[in-house]
Amino acid sequence: MDLTQDLPFVTPALPGTGGAIKLSPGHFVVEEIPLYEPTGEGDHVHLLVRREALTTREVQRALAREFDLAERDVGCAGQKDKIARATQSFSLPISGVPAEEVAARAAAVPGLEILRVRRHGNKLKRGHLAGNRFEILLEGTVPGARERACAILAALEECGLPNFFGEQRLGPGGRNARRGVRRLESPRASWIARMELSAWQSSLFNAWLCERIRRGWFDRLLAGDIARKTDTGGLFDVGEEGAERERHSRREISATGPIYGAHMRWAGGEPGELEREVLAASGIDPALLMRARLPGSRRPARIFLQDVSVEARSEGLHLGFRLPKGSYATIALRELTKSPG
Repeated sequence: MDLTQDLPFVTPALPGTGGAIKLSPGHFVVEEIPLYEPTGEGDHVHLLVRREALTTREVQRALAREFDLAERDVGCAGQKDKIARATQSFSLPISGVPAEEVAARAAAVPGLEILRVRRHGNKLKRGHLAGNRFEILLEGTVPGARERACAILAALEECGLPNFFGEQRLGPGGRNARRGVRRLESPRASWIARMELSAWQSSLFNAWLCERIRRGWFDRLLAGDIARKTDTGGLFDVGEEGAERERHSRREISATGPIYGAHMRWAGGEPGELEREVLAASGIDPALLMRARLPGSRRPARIFLQDVSVEARSEGLHLGFRLPKGSYATIALRELTKSPG
Protein backbone atom coordinates (compact mmCIF):
# COMPACT_ATOMS: atom_id res chain seq x y z
CA MET A 1 0.00 0.00 0.00
CA ASP A 2 1.35 3.42 -0.96
CA LEU A 3 0.59 5.53 2.11
CA THR A 4 1.10 8.74 0.12
CA GLN A 5 -1.67 7.85 -2.36
CA ASP A 6 -3.87 4.96 -1.17
CA LEU A 7 -5.37 6.75 1.82
CA PRO A 8 -9.05 6.27 2.60
CA PHE A 9 -11.55 9.08 2.36
CA VAL A 10 -13.91 9.83 5.25
CA THR A 11 -16.53 11.23 2.85
CA PRO A 12 -16.42 8.48 0.18
CA ALA A 13 -20.10 8.83 -0.74
CA LEU A 14 -19.74 12.52 -1.65
CA PRO A 15 -18.40 13.24 -5.16
CA GLY A 16 -15.32 15.43 -5.41
CA THR A 17 -14.64 18.68 -7.18
CA GLY A 18 -11.80 17.44 -9.36
CA GLY A 19 -9.18 20.00 -10.30
CA ALA A 20 -5.45 20.54 -9.99
CA ILE A 21 -3.32 22.59 -7.60
CA LYS A 22 0.12 24.13 -7.70
CA LEU A 23 0.10 24.96 -11.40
CA SER A 24 1.93 28.09 -10.25
CA PRO A 25 3.14 29.37 -6.85
CA GLY A 26 0.35 31.94 -6.80
CA HIS A 27 -2.22 29.14 -6.84
CA PHE A 28 -0.99 27.87 -3.47
CA VAL A 29 -0.56 30.66 -0.93
CA VAL A 30 0.38 29.80 2.66
CA GLU A 31 0.84 32.23 5.52
CA GLU A 32 2.31 31.17 8.84
CA ILE A 33 0.25 32.07 11.92
CA PRO A 34 2.74 32.96 14.68
CA LEU A 35 2.56 31.46 18.13
CA TYR A 36 3.76 34.77 19.59
CA GLU A 37 4.89 38.19 18.43
CA PRO A 38 8.54 39.31 18.82
CA THR A 39 9.03 41.64 21.78
CA GLY A 40 11.24 44.16 19.99
CA GLU A 41 14.26 43.45 22.19
CA GLY A 42 16.87 40.69 22.32
CA ASP A 43 19.84 39.13 20.52
CA HIS A 44 17.84 37.52 17.69
CA VAL A 45 16.45 39.29 14.65
CA HIS A 46 13.12 37.87 13.45
CA LEU A 47 12.40 38.39 9.75
CA LEU A 48 8.96 37.89 8.22
CA VAL A 49 9.78 36.64 4.71
CA ARG A 50 7.68 36.06 1.60
CA ARG A 51 9.18 33.80 -1.08
CA GLU A 52 8.28 31.65 -4.09
CA ALA A 53 9.91 28.56 -5.64
CA LEU A 54 12.29 28.11 -2.69
CA THR A 55 12.19 25.50 0.04
CA THR A 56 12.41 26.59 3.65
CA ARG A 57 15.84 25.00 3.90
CA GLU A 58 17.06 26.86 0.82
CA VAL A 59 16.05 30.11 2.50
CA GLN A 60 17.91 29.08 5.65
CA ARG A 61 21.02 28.32 3.63
CA ALA A 62 20.84 31.62 1.75
CA LEU A 63 20.47 33.63 4.96
CA ALA A 64 23.29 31.69 6.60
CA ARG A 65 25.60 32.51 3.66
CA GLU A 66 24.61 36.17 3.63
CA PHE A 67 25.31 36.65 7.35
CA ASP A 68 28.17 34.15 7.71
CA LEU A 69 26.21 31.92 10.08
CA ALA A 70 25.92 28.18 10.49
CA GLU A 71 22.76 26.92 8.83
CA ARG A 72 21.58 25.43 12.14
CA ASP A 73 21.67 28.94 13.68
CA VAL A 74 18.96 30.23 11.32
CA GLY A 75 15.72 29.45 13.11
CA CYS A 76 12.30 28.73 11.64
CA ALA A 77 9.02 27.33 12.98
CA GLY A 78 8.21 24.85 10.20
CA GLN A 79 8.69 23.76 6.61
CA LYS A 80 6.68 25.24 3.74
CA ASP A 81 6.07 23.95 0.22
CA LYS A 82 8.48 24.97 -2.51
CA ILE A 83 5.86 25.46 -5.21
CA ALA A 84 3.96 28.03 -3.21
CA ARG A 85 3.83 31.69 -2.32
CA ALA A 86 4.82 31.28 1.30
CA THR A 87 5.10 33.76 4.15
CA GLN A 88 7.03 32.62 7.22
CA SER A 89 9.42 33.91 9.87
CA PHE A 90 13.14 33.23 10.29
CA SER A 91 15.40 34.22 13.16
CA LEU A 92 19.07 35.22 13.01
CA PRO A 93 21.40 35.42 16.05
CA ILE A 94 22.74 38.90 15.30
CA SER A 95 23.37 41.47 18.02
CA GLY A 96 24.90 44.93 17.88
CA VAL A 97 23.45 45.69 14.44
CA PRO A 98 20.23 47.65 13.86
CA ALA A 99 17.40 45.31 12.90
CA GLU A 100 16.57 47.48 9.88
CA GLU A 101 20.11 47.02 8.57
CA VAL A 102 19.77 43.25 8.90
CA ALA A 103 16.48 43.44 6.99
CA ALA A 104 18.05 45.47 4.19
CA ARG A 105 20.81 42.88 3.72
CA ALA A 106 18.30 40.04 3.79
CA ALA A 107 16.17 41.78 1.17
CA ALA A 108 19.14 41.67 -1.20
CA VAL A 109 19.07 37.86 -1.15
CA PRO A 110 17.50 36.72 -4.45
CA GLY A 111 13.92 35.52 -4.11
CA LEU A 112 13.26 37.01 -0.67
CA GLU A 113 10.83 39.80 0.18
CA ILE A 114 11.14 41.08 3.74
CA LEU A 115 7.77 42.12 5.11
CA ARG A 116 8.71 42.89 8.71
CA VAL A 117 11.69 42.85 11.05
CA ARG A 118 11.79 42.87 14.83
CA ARG A 119 14.11 41.72 17.59
CA HIS A 120 13.34 38.98 20.09
CA GLY A 121 15.11 37.24 22.95
CA ASN A 122 14.94 33.68 21.59
CA LYS A 123 15.67 31.72 18.48
CA LEU A 124 12.64 30.68 16.46
CA LYS A 125 12.36 26.92 16.89
CA ARG A 126 10.45 24.16 15.17
CA GLY A 127 6.84 24.11 16.29
CA HIS A 128 6.77 27.80 17.30
CA LEU A 129 3.65 28.51 15.26
CA ALA A 130 -0.09 28.33 15.86
CA GLY A 131 -0.93 27.08 12.39
CA ASN A 132 -1.11 28.13 8.74
CA ARG A 133 -3.59 30.02 6.60
CA PHE A 134 -4.07 28.84 3.00
CA GLU A 135 -5.49 30.45 -0.14
CA ILE A 136 -5.66 27.87 -2.93
CA LEU A 137 -6.93 27.86 -6.50
CA LEU A 138 -8.13 24.58 -8.01
CA GLU A 139 -8.16 24.66 -11.80
CA GLY A 140 -10.08 22.28 -14.02
CA THR A 141 -12.84 21.53 -11.52
CA VAL A 142 -16.08 19.85 -12.58
CA PRO A 143 -19.39 21.73 -13.06
CA GLY A 144 -21.05 22.30 -9.70
CA ALA A 145 -17.70 22.14 -7.90
CA ARG A 146 -18.65 24.75 -5.32
CA GLU A 147 -21.76 22.86 -4.26
CA ARG A 148 -19.75 19.63 -4.03
CA ALA A 149 -17.06 21.33 -1.95
CA CYS A 150 -19.64 22.78 0.43
CA ALA A 151 -21.25 19.36 0.94
CA ILE A 152 -17.89 17.76 1.76
CA LEU A 153 -16.90 20.62 4.05
CA ALA A 154 -20.20 20.28 5.93
CA ALA A 155 -19.46 16.58 6.49
CA LEU A 156 -15.92 17.34 7.66
CA GLU A 157 -17.36 19.90 10.06
CA GLU A 158 -19.11 17.00 11.76
CA CYS A 159 -16.50 14.23 11.77
CA GLY A 160 -13.22 16.07 11.21
CA LEU A 161 -10.46 15.55 8.66
CA PRO A 162 -8.00 12.66 9.07
CA ASN A 163 -4.69 14.13 10.20
CA PHE A 164 -2.62 12.16 7.70
CA PHE A 165 0.95 13.12 6.89
CA GLY A 166 1.35 14.24 3.29
CA GLU A 167 3.76 13.30 0.57
CA GLN A 168 5.86 16.34 1.51
CA ARG A 169 6.91 14.41 4.65
CA LEU A 170 6.99 10.87 3.28
CA GLY A 171 8.65 11.64 -0.05
CA PRO A 172 7.45 10.63 -3.54
CA GLY A 173 5.87 7.21 -3.25
CA GLY A 174 7.03 7.03 0.38
CA ARG A 175 10.73 7.14 -0.56
CA ASN A 176 11.83 9.03 2.55
CA ALA A 177 9.96 6.60 4.80
CA ARG A 178 11.65 3.58 3.18
CA ARG A 179 15.04 5.17 3.69
CA GLY A 180 14.11 5.85 7.30
CA VAL A 181 13.77 2.12 7.95
CA ARG A 182 17.44 1.68 7.04
CA ARG A 183 18.36 4.57 9.34
CA LEU A 184 16.98 2.58 12.27
CA GLU A 185 19.79 0.05 11.77
CA SER A 186 22.57 2.64 11.59
CA PRO A 187 21.30 5.96 12.98
CA ARG A 188 23.27 9.15 12.44
CA ALA A 189 22.80 12.64 13.74
CA SER A 190 22.60 14.39 10.35
CA TRP A 191 19.66 16.50 9.23
CA ILE A 192 18.80 14.09 6.44
CA ALA A 193 18.87 11.13 8.85
CA ARG A 194 16.46 12.86 11.23
CA MET A 195 14.19 13.75 8.34
CA GLU A 196 14.08 10.18 7.03
CA LEU A 197 13.51 8.68 10.48
CA SER A 198 10.66 11.13 10.98
CA ALA A 199 9.22 10.09 7.61
CA TRP A 200 9.25 6.45 8.73
CA GLN A 201 7.43 7.36 11.95
CA SER A 202 4.92 9.35 9.90
CA SER A 203 4.26 6.44 7.54
CA LEU A 204 3.36 4.19 10.49
CA PHE A 205 1.02 6.84 11.86
CA ASN A 206 -0.69 6.88 8.45
CA ALA A 207 -0.94 3.09 8.53
CA TRP A 208 -2.48 3.25 12.01
CA LEU A 209 -5.00 5.91 10.94
CA CYS A 210 -5.95 3.95 7.80
CA GLU A 211 -6.78 0.93 9.95
CA ARG A 212 -8.66 3.09 12.45
CA ILE A 213 -10.86 4.39 9.62
CA ARG A 214 -11.30 0.89 8.20
CA ARG A 215 -12.58 -0.36 11.56
CA GLY A 216 -15.06 2.51 11.87
CA TRP A 217 -13.16 4.07 14.77
CA PHE A 218 -12.23 7.39 13.20
CA ASP A 219 -14.91 9.57 14.79
CA ARG A 220 -15.10 7.55 18.01
CA LEU A 221 -13.26 7.76 21.30
CA LEU A 222 -12.67 4.27 22.69
CA ALA A 223 -11.83 2.94 26.13
CA GLY A 224 -8.04 2.79 26.29
CA ASP A 225 -7.50 5.67 23.87
CA ILE A 226 -5.13 8.47 24.79
CA ALA A 227 -7.03 11.69 24.15
CA ARG A 228 -5.64 15.16 23.62
CA LYS A 229 -7.21 18.34 24.96
CA THR A 230 -7.67 20.79 22.10
CA ASP A 231 -7.02 23.93 24.13
CA THR A 232 -3.96 22.89 26.14
CA GLY A 233 -2.57 19.88 24.28
CA GLY A 234 -2.67 17.81 27.47
CA LEU A 235 -3.03 14.03 27.18
CA PHE A 236 -5.12 11.71 29.30
CA ASP A 237 -6.29 8.08 29.28
CA VAL A 238 -9.90 7.41 28.32
CA GLY A 239 -11.72 5.15 30.75
CA GLU A 240 -15.16 4.35 29.36
CA GLU A 241 -16.05 5.17 25.77
CA GLY A 242 -19.32 6.94 26.55
CA ALA A 243 -17.90 9.01 29.40
CA GLU A 244 -16.17 11.50 27.08
CA ARG A 245 -18.65 11.47 24.19
CA GLU A 246 -19.94 15.00 24.78
CA ARG A 247 -16.52 16.60 24.99
CA HIS A 248 -15.47 14.66 21.90
CA SER A 249 -18.49 15.87 19.92
CA ARG A 250 -17.73 19.46 20.99
CA ARG A 251 -14.16 19.05 19.64
CA GLU A 252 -12.71 19.69 23.08
CA ILE A 253 -10.79 16.41 22.89
CA SER A 254 -9.71 13.97 20.19
CA ALA A 255 -8.12 10.55 20.05
CA THR A 256 -4.38 10.46 19.35
CA GLY A 257 -2.26 8.02 17.43
CA PRO A 258 1.30 6.74 17.76
CA ILE A 259 4.45 8.49 16.62
CA TYR A 260 6.47 5.41 17.47
CA GLY A 261 9.53 5.87 19.66
CA ALA A 262 11.34 4.41 22.63
CA HIS A 263 9.45 6.47 25.21
CA MET A 264 6.11 6.79 23.46
CA ARG A 265 3.04 6.59 25.66
CA TRP A 266 1.03 3.54 24.56
CA ALA A 267 -2.75 3.38 24.45
CA GLY A 268 -4.57 0.61 26.33
CA GLY A 269 -7.36 -1.80 25.49
CA GLU A 270 -8.25 -2.36 21.84
CA PRO A 271 -6.58 0.89 20.70
CA GLY A 272 -3.31 -0.27 22.29
CA GLU A 273 -3.59 -3.65 20.59
CA LEU A 274 -3.98 -1.91 17.23
CA GLU A 275 -0.85 0.21 17.87
CA ARG A 276 1.20 -2.92 18.57
CA GLU A 277 -0.22 -4.68 15.52
CA VAL A 278 0.83 -1.82 13.25
CA LEU A 279 4.38 -1.80 14.62
CA ALA A 280 4.62 -5.59 14.37
CA ALA A 281 3.41 -5.50 10.75
CA SER A 282 6.27 -3.12 9.92
CA GLY A 283 8.77 -5.83 10.97
CA ILE A 284 10.63 -3.48 13.30
CA ASP A 285 11.90 -4.70 16.66
CA PRO A 286 10.93 -2.13 19.34
CA ALA A 287 14.53 -2.28 20.59
CA LEU A 288 15.60 -0.46 17.43
CA LEU A 289 13.56 2.57 18.49
CA MET A 290 15.82 2.98 21.51
CA ARG A 291 18.94 2.46 19.41
CA ALA A 292 17.82 5.14 16.96
CA ARG A 293 17.11 7.50 19.87
CA LEU A 294 13.55 8.14 18.74
CA PRO A 295 11.64 9.52 21.76
CA GLY A 296 8.17 9.11 20.24
CA SER A 297 5.03 11.18 20.79
CA ARG A 298 1.29 11.30 20.09
CA ARG A 299 -0.56 13.01 17.21
CA PRO A 300 -4.27 13.90 16.99
CA ALA A 301 -6.21 11.58 14.70
CA ARG A 302 -8.51 14.32 13.45
CA ILE A 303 -8.34 18.04 12.79
CA PHE A 304 -10.88 20.66 11.77
CA LEU A 305 -10.63 23.30 9.08
CA GLN A 306 -11.33 26.82 10.32
CA ASP A 307 -12.18 30.16 8.68
CA VAL A 308 -13.31 28.33 5.56
CA SER A 309 -14.29 30.16 2.37
CA VAL A 310 -15.33 28.71 -1.01
CA GLU A 311 -15.67 30.84 -4.14
CA ALA A 312 -16.35 29.87 -7.75
CA ARG A 313 -14.16 31.86 -10.13
CA SER A 314 -13.63 31.84 -13.86
CA GLU A 315 -10.27 30.07 -13.38
CA GLY A 316 -11.70 27.43 -11.05
CA LEU A 317 -12.54 27.04 -7.39
CA HIS A 318 -10.88 29.30 -4.81
CA LEU A 319 -10.55 27.90 -1.29
CA GLY A 320 -9.45 29.56 1.91
CA PHE A 321 -8.97 27.85 5.26
CA ARG A 322 -6.79 27.60 8.34
CA LEU A 323 -5.16 24.46 9.73
CA PRO A 324 -3.33 23.75 12.99
CA LYS A 325 0.43 23.30 12.88
CA GLY A 326 1.75 20.01 11.58
CA SER A 327 -1.26 19.41 9.32
CA TYR A 328 -1.26 19.28 5.53
CA ALA A 329 -3.44 21.34 3.20
CA THR A 330 -2.90 18.71 0.50
CA ILE A 331 -4.77 16.17 2.67
CA ALA A 332 -7.75 18.52 2.86
CA LEU A 333 -7.61 19.10 -0.90
CA ARG A 334 -7.41 15.38 -1.52
CA GLU A 335 -10.67 14.87 0.39
CA LEU A 336 -12.34 17.70 -1.52
CA THR A 337 -11.18 16.77 -5.01
CA LYS A 338 -11.36 12.99 -4.45
CA SER A 339 -8.10 12.84 -6.33
CA PRO A 340 -5.44 10.54 -4.79
CA GLY A 341 -2.50 12.71 -5.84
